[in-house]
Amino acid sequence: MFYNFKEIEEKWQKAWDSGNAFGARHDAARKKYYLLEMFPYPSGKIHMGHVRNYTIGDVAARFKTLQGYNVLHPMGFDAFGQPAENAAIKNKTKPDAWTHKCIKEMEAELKKMGFSYDWKREVATCDSSYYKWNQWIFLKMYERGLAYKKASSVNWCPSCETTLANEEVIDGGCWRCHTKVKLKDLEQWYLKITDYKERLLEDLKQLDNWPEKVLSMQSNWIGRSQGVEIYFRLKETNEAIPVFTTRADTIFGATYIVLAPEHPLVAKIIKGKPQEKEVLEFVERVSKESKVVRTSSDVKKEGRFSGSYAINPVNNEAVPIWIADYVLMEYGTGAIMAVPTHDQRDFLFAREHNLPMRIVIQPNDQRLTTNDQLSEAYDGDGVQVNSAQFEGMPNQEAKIKIAEWMQETGIGKIQTHWRLRDWLISRQRYWGTPIPIIYCKKCGVVPVPYEDLPVRLPVDAPFTGEGGSPLGKVKEFVEAECPKCKSHARRETDTMATFFDSSWYFLRFCSPDFENGPFDKAEAEYWMRVDQYIGGVEHAILHLLYSRFFTKFFKDLGLISFDEPFIRLLTQGMVLKDGEVMSKSKGNIVDPDSMIKKYGADTLRLFMLFAAPPETELEWDDRGLEGAFKFLNRVWRIHESLKEEADSQMLKILHKSIKKVTDDIQDFKFNTAIASLMELTNAIYQFGADKGVFSKLVLLLSPIVPHFSEELWQILGNKESILKARWPEHDPALLVEQTVTIVLQVNGKVRSKIDVPADISEDKLKELILQDDKLKTWIQDKPIKKFIAIPKKLVNLVV
Repeated sequence: MFYNFKEIEEKWQKAWDSGNAFGARHDAARKKYYLLEMFPYPSGKIHMGHVRNYTIGDVAARFKTLQGYNVLHPMGFDAFGQPAENAAIKNKTKPDAWTHKCIKEMEAELKKMGFSYDWKREVATCDSSYYKWNQWIFLKMYERGLAYKKASSVNWCPSCETTLANEEVIDGGCWRCHTKVKLKDLEQWYLKITDYKERLLEDLKQLDNWPEKVLSMQSNWIGRSQGVEIYFRLKETNEAIPVFTTRADTIFGATYIVLAPEHPLVAKIIKGKPQEKEVLEFVERVSKESKVVRTSSDVKKEGRFSGSYAINPVNNEAVPIWIADYVLMEYGTGAIMAVPTHDQRDFLFAREHNLPMRIVIQPNDQRLTTNDQLSEAYDGDGVQVNSAQFEGMPNQEAKIKIAEWMQETGIGKIQTHWRLRDWLISRQRYWGTPIPIIYCKKCGVVPVPYEDLPVRLPVDAPFTGEGGSPLGKVKEFVEAECPKCKSHARRETDTMATFFDSSWYFLRFCSPDFENGPFDKAEAEYWMRVDQYIGGVEHAILHLLYSRFFTKFFKDLGLISFDEPFIRLLTQGMVLKDGEVMSKSKGNIVDPDSMIKKYGADTLRLFMLFAAPPETELEWDDRGLEGAFKFLNRVWRIHESLKEEADSQMLKILHKSIKKVTDDIQDFKFNTAIASLMELTNAIYQFGADKGVFSKLVLLLSPIVPHFSEELWQILGNKESILKARWPEHDPALLVEQTVTIVLQVNGKVRSKIDVPADISEDKLKELILQDDKLKTWIQDKPIKKFIAIPKKLVNLVV
């Protein structure tokens, strides 16, 4: 007979909801714990990735509640963005109507999983009560010179009259209408995140509870490099071409230089050359490619010769200038010197295009040559060769000496370069936060006064997906009065990137109804920082970097006292089926709702936590779900045959389990915690359990399978919810072993076992071992050469 999961789960979800079971309140007398998962885009349906992420977080939130913490565990929706516009066009509706419909559907699905959210704190970033504060933050940044406008190139579809992200350009055409995409310069809004680059890099040292991989990704994205800016010269005009390098020791080995396709010098140096047409076509094609793909180490690099040459200032050698996809304007100067013998990327490119190579660093233990035997670049240390006055010098010493020499002679300058660039937030879309700026012919750029916020999105914007931003077609929105001179003016029709919305939502959760600022300072000081943040590693760079930037900005405004928003970070792995990420296109999606109907939410939660550690990928397996369901039914049956009193052996096993499960949940090792609970259940079937033992098993299970545990808790006679109980503590005295089993080996092979007192001395142990009959047959009269003991585990006799 199976437990009635459908009835039980519906019962407890209603009870939690009606009793506001997870409502969090500021209580200075209690220690707080803020648990947050990255909030979702409201697609309408939760997927298994959501289930995994939110189940991990829910276990931690319930565990901390039972430990007596005042837990804040909120949920909301990252509701702006292009997908809603596309869905609105496809379904012939409005983005706001579509989004709020999806939010309602998603709320219902999340509640079916039994997640312990404080729904009274729910926020949706598309609501004006939220995006009003986006606009407030933007104006504060504008006042401090952190928000500014400048021209930049964008992908432009002339047919749809709209900008396209790189991902929306397919084979050079618009994803929607297939028209050939062009590059177009547009004036767009940026945030000066580069003003915070030093702090963003330095404060990574504070984040000792973040995954090392994420810290490395953030550090590399910020990208501080100490090096030299070297002034190559265009051979034809002597115009300087600044090239940044961290390897000044290899400058004598530079045999060509490479410009980014976007470099402003490209058009000038190819003009009138035979290569002009070919290079221009190459530049246009590359400009539409993802920069991630362009710089990926496993993608073949492409390039074109410009027809021009540059002079290397250290030896006056003319080297060819190439244009290549792997060089970006975003890093350094947009130009690199290529040293194929000492840089693997340059080596592969030089081999592909038959470019010259010159060795300038010889390793100490071998002799390199540039003939065909050189199979890869040498990037290690050694001594300088072919390096003029620096010949024979150790390269690390030469790196400093060459840099100083170049600076002294004016052919270079010692510099620090950063990869981080200012953040482009303009979007020529409708479904986003309107940028609160007005343009006046007399007064210029005028910020919207704070008292006029929010600048609301018009609900009646025309929606076709073509003809530019819908905001530009709403006369009542565009036409405005200048706040300064009261003249006729026009509003900004760009909206903000959705990353803006998600860069501070964790602070809004502290006081979601606060009307006098983005958040209540007192509430933020109590709840923040987020003690545990959980989300996908795909957000390891941008979202987390922007959230850190906003937090530092709020501190500069005097709104908070801390520098970093998240104390501890966990990045969960993806859910796979048949070895691939679940997706509609692959036809391998498993719908959570169908699994809930078949097995119940608690079984699904249990499977998700047991199948793999949180940080690793999880392979979906229906058999695992069956196993989880059988285990819960096995636990369920225990309450029907409880003993009057548990024996001492059962109590010892229980208290070992309490310690193990507590430690494992604390460390997010849910799979091993569940394994311990399964062992405890087996022990109960072997030794029997009384009400006290079984109650503790139910408590240990409750963060993992909450509906199931609530029902059993009630069956055991408890009047209040299990949430009012306290997490069990182990008795250290019951963990002390009275006896231990020692494995006995002779010459490394197991020959016997012996039970001995746990505190036995080594001499007494030897005495007992030599009396063991089984061992005597293997030792006979042979002399014992060694007595090797691993305390409380093993003894090996070498004869």
